[in-house]
Amino acid sequence: MLTEIVIDYLVVMSLLTFAAYGMDKRKAKKGQWRIPEKTLLLLAVLGGSLGALLGMYVFHHKTQKTKFVIGVPVIIAVQAAVAAGFLWLRP
Repeated sequence: MLTEIVIDYLVVMSLLTFAAYGMDKRKAKKGQWRIPEKTLLLLAVLGGSLGALLGMYVFHHKTQKTKFVIGVPVIIAVQAAVAAGFLWLRP
């Protein structure tokens, strides 16, 4: 039950984060107001890291920024390690 809730949360966060990266890229092309980089990274930290990674490469967005190219995979690795730890400790 809890596992299903966590998976649903991560899917929703990844979809929202992917959409945010797409919206920010579109706004960048139009010279409009942008989503702050801190917000994009925060969305990844809050569970949208897979959506962030996909958004970076599908939209070719933030792929020249070191803090995204290195930061998003590091976030994914940390989240995977935490998840593995919880699964390993689970009775």
